[in-house]
Amino acid sequence: MPTLPTLPFADLMGLKILSVSPEKVTAELPVKAELCTSPAILHGGAVMAFADTLGAVATVANLAAGFSTTTIESKTNFFAAIPAGESAFAECTPLHRGKTTMVWQTRITRADGRLAAIVTQTQLVLAPR
Repeated sequence: MPTLPTLPFADLMGLKILSVSPEKVTAELPVKAELCTSPAILHGGAVMAFADTLGAVATVANLAAGFSTTTIESKTNFFAAIPAGESAFAECTPLHRGKTTMVWQTRITRADGRLAAIVTQTQLVLAPR
């Protein structure tokens, strides 16, 4: 797995990166009470933050040394809730990997395999300063 930058927000959430390659990033997010809404299901903002982190990691895995990234667009479709005490699983794959932008699709599923959300996001490639 490539060396990842420090991810303090992802660490706070409890996100676990499982694999990283230029073609795919996989991860798990244990659904703890602090990430939930009422009733005890994963908050939509946590779902989006989970996917946003993976899109950034995937972009970094495709960048030359010294380049960085930032999210410039994100869209989420929600399909099923993920209850507290379970885990969300994600797979992030490229739709476009260009010189100035990259577009990623992250499929988030529940432990039972049911699709919970799809997030499509655009990452801007930032040249070294």
